[in-house]
Amino acid sequence: MNAFAQSEIRNEIEPLAGSENLNSLVVKLEHYRKQSEWLSCVNELHGRLAGAVDLTAMIEAFSIWLMPHVNHDLIGYQNPEREKVHMFCSCHGPERREVVDAAGKIFQDWPVRGQADHLNEGNYYVHNWDIQDSKGSVLLVVLRKDKDFSDHESHLVDKGLEILKEPLQRALEYEDLYEQASRDSLTGLANRRVFDERIDSILGSASRHGHSVTLACMDLDRFKQINDNFGHMVGDMVLQKVARTMEDMVRNSDLLVRMGGDEFMLVMSSTQIQDAKILADRLCRAIEELELPSVGNGQIGVSIGLFEWKPGMEKEAWIQQADEALYKAKEAGRSRVFCAM
Repeated sequence: MNAFAQSEIRNEIEPLAGSENLNSLVVKLEHYRKQSEWLSCVNELHGRLAGAVDLTAMIEAFSIWLMPHVNHDLIGYQNPEREKVHMFCSCHGPERREVVDAAGKIFQDWPVRGQADHLNEGNYYVHNWDIQDSKGSVLLVVLRKDKDFSDHESHLVDKGLEILKEPLQRALEYEDLYEQASRDSLTGLANRRVFDERIDSILGSASRHGHSVTLACMDLDRFKQINDNFGHMVGDMVLQKVARTMEDMVRNSDLLVRMGGDEFMLVMSSTQIQDAKILADRLCRAIEELELPSVGNGQIGVSIGLFEWKPGMEKEAWIQQADEALYKAKEAGRSRVFCAM
């Protein structure tokens, strides 16, 4: 407690010290105790947010700060205009999938609201909070299973979100600038810079929370022959159609990157290799079905190598294993998936 607060307390206590009004004294002391505790909470939240520069890190920092005060299963962020969804979930396994699905349904059905509100979604109680962004309305939700939020908890969430609002808006402004430098100009996908900047954070989070992460290395088959036979304009069209197909099929929470040329990477958080293979097989079939130019006796397809990160594994070794799996897919006949175990 600072010197000013101590002086204020002395000024309040001294007139009461010789009187019988002890109840009033107790009430005032309790008030200052709660005020001091809240200031300590505020300082802790500011400290956590100071180390977070992007939206994902801010939501994670806010969730970690809130957990000792308001137990919850997930905090999620949605901005439809920016096509952004970020979630931080403290659950694992089937419970994690259940709460993420519940949050996804809330985002899908969300009507435009002008103020904080309380909703129920199945067995989940929801505290949702609107903020207005320069590009529309943003929804933040706090989900908890089987137990509604008390008035005190809702008040604490509101107070914390008010503190989060300003750094969150700064992060959104930063994100606008970052988007211009982080998007591949041809396909609109994230570029190598984004992969390099985010991959350490993704693996760090997986290590802390015991989540699976699977990497897909992807390479178009016979793409060089397209450029050689039809020219680079047709080659660019092929890359754009393939990129749109991939983007439409992956989750918003996945990281899809054009690394350069006809090489792509897909980082699938909270995904085991068996589940990743289901998506990879679908990607292979979808790209085979695109109306793309044929070359020789074959057509454009995609070969995919998969490898699931293991705790303690170095990033470079993880990427190398997925890359080697990609070349085994090509050696096996192309337009297929190879899983390195």
